[in-house]
Amino acid sequence: MQAGRRIQIQLGDELPPEPEFDPSVRRAPDRNYDLGVEDTVLAVKNALRYVPEQLHRLLAEEFLEELIKTGRIYGHRYRPPGRIWGKPLDQYSGILEARAIQVMIDNNLDFEVALYPYELVTYGETGQVCQNWMQYRLIMRYLESMTEEQTLVVISGHPLGLFPAKRDAPRVISTNGLTVGMFDNPADFHRAQELGVCNYGQMTAGGWMYIGPQGIVHGTYLTLLNAARKYLGLNEQNNLSRIVYLSSGLGGMSGAQAKAVEIAGGIGVIAEVDASRIRTRKDQGWLSRDSDDLDEIFRWVDELRAKGQGASIAYFGNVVDLWQYVFDKGHRIELASDQTSCHAAYDGGYTPVGVSFQEGRELLRKDPARFRELVDASLIRQYELIRAMRERGTHFWDYGNSFLKSVFDAGAQGVAVEGDPRKGFVFPSYVEDIIGPICFDYGYGPFRWVCLSHRSEDLDRTDEAARDIVHAIWQGRRVKRGQDYDNYVWLRDAKSNDLVVGTQARILYADAGGRVSIAKRFNEMVRKGEIGPVMLGRDHHDVGGTDSPFRETANIKDGSNIMAEMSHHTWAGNILRGMTMAVLSNGGGVGPGKAVNGGFGLVLDGSDRIESILSNALDWDVSCGIARRAWARNPHAVETAQEWNQTHDGHILLPFIVREGMVERMVSDRLNGARGRTDPALDARSK
Repeated sequence: MQAGRRIQIQLGDELPPEPEFDPSVRRAPDRNYDLGVEDTVLAVKNALRYVPEQLHRLLAEEFLEELIKTGRIYGHRYRPPGRIWGKPLDQYSGILEARAIQVMIDNNLDFEVALYPYELVTYGETGQVCQNWMQYRLIMRYLESMTEEQTLVVISGHPLGLFPAKRDAPRVISTNGLTVGMFDNPADFHRAQELGVCNYGQMTAGGWMYIGPQGIVHGTYLTLLNAARKYLGLNEQNNLSRIVYLSSGLGGMSGAQAKAVEIAGGIGVIAEVDASRIRTRKDQGWLSRDSDDLDEIFRWVDELRAKGQGASIAYFGNVVDLWQYVFDKGHRIELASDQTSCHAAYDGGYTPVGVSFQEGRELLRKDPARFRELVDASLIRQYELIRAMRERGTHFWDYGNSFLKSVFDAGAQGVAVEGDPRKGFVFPSYVEDIIGPICFDYGYGPFRWVCLSHRSEDLDRTDEAARDIVHAIWQGRRVKRGQDYDNYVWLRDAKSNDLVVGTQARILYADAGGRVSIAKRFNEMVRKGEIGPVMLGRDHHDVGGTDSPFRETANIKDGSNIMAEMSHHTWAGNILRGMTMAVLSNGGGVGPGKAVNGGFGLVLDGSDRIESILSNALDWDVSCGIARRAWARNPHAVETAQEWNQTHDGHILLPFIVREGMVERMVSDRLNGARGRTDPALDARSK
């Protein structure tokens, strides 16, 4: 950076016009204002820090009113008027990397992408890009002004400032909601959000890497296929023809279920209480049919089964009523899950049975204690019905939305093993049983890319290039992996499946080697002018990106699943290795205090500099997770780490595997002898 360069970033003296709201756009529910007088004063003062003093008197009243009515200060007046969307790269100002980040931020706020765009919520009921529109404006101004030797630091949506950095340092380092341990609980987290000092970024909302519901379609598709293979004995070459999947949710992330089940060839029946979300998925072509009549829906199901045809069907109603119906009528349901926003069950993420969506919103505003009682009763009834259907052959798994933990918190302690959620639940998590051992332990995870030109032909070219690479990887393996073939089919059919919502983006469950090879090819294509610049990233729900005993680390059984060190090291290593942006956040789909997650963005500009960064950085981003999973004695991760040790300039420490039964026998003999009793569990494992 040139010495003496001076910049000044702040909001101007001119008061923006009063906001106008499109009545067709969904709005966030009341977040329950419950601050005392002193904290209310503090919250308003905190928001006024962003605006010049001459505007304080007018805006103080406005911010106070907003806080009381919504439980947050969003600063709606500072939202830029009109449509916000991820425009082509050349329509933004600043250096290349900064313009790329602006594309990603605006895509997260697109009316067609975001769940509650006026409240900066991208998905997951509460996951925000930042806390308020003053922060948004300042972040964009900083990005427009930065040089290639500066880093923007963002803490819970607040742009702390631009700081001198090396060229290969990230352009943005951000964190969201990283509370000190004793305050990492729902009450203190809620207070911090009301005060405007804490942003719940979910994963890719606050990480600025969301690509619409497509971002979870591939993972959902793989989960459904592999669940059928594991539980129903489905052949790898077959689809889900004549198999019924029952679930709930058609929102920002859960909306992927409808598309995924159709691509997999199955029949999906998905409950949704919000008519606008059903309408959104139908308008996008992601949903085949909808009805509020369960008799009609299951006539369709019977017809589709008989013909071997797949389709997605939305039930406009409560998922508990859906479960009650299939139980009472004796319908066969092979596969089932739930994708309501149970991490925010008491904040509007779950509508209890017996009330409509609108009635639930009103009750939440007027009587949150009564709303909570109804949610608890509804969750327990849903669990009881699922348990009853399991006895009839239904295979249910938790989809990482904190459903089972919410059932436990509601009072159904039997949902946890021995009444202790630390020991797991009576139903598996989809990571524990499916995605963990089949994908994560081999290094496969939700890699993604965005064609920043916004040209569909660029996406077509990258799809073709990635498909050829994946096919070559599959053909080149001595021992063929079904994951590679599934990826080939995914890319082969990606365009016809019409997955794009928002930016021209693609999701692909690639392993470390695949990610590096694809990135190198894309960078070469940019250099040759075949495509415009590309932003690489991933969902934080990945091999090493997230620590969560209820989801990403659910298949780690050495006791370290409660530790949050893998995600921190992955994040720090990505900063060290030169990613364009790196983020670390509290929470994710399971809620604050139950996970720590991190992610990255890397802009491919065709340069030799990026070529030298991407191999090291992308490999680290996966291999850190492989090393941790291998040390937990996960067999496939041990196998993957052994291969890494043979092909890389480094070394992953591998565990010595103890002979099965040896320690159990010793401990049983020692403790049973000392206590004069027997422990059946130890005795059984020692035989």
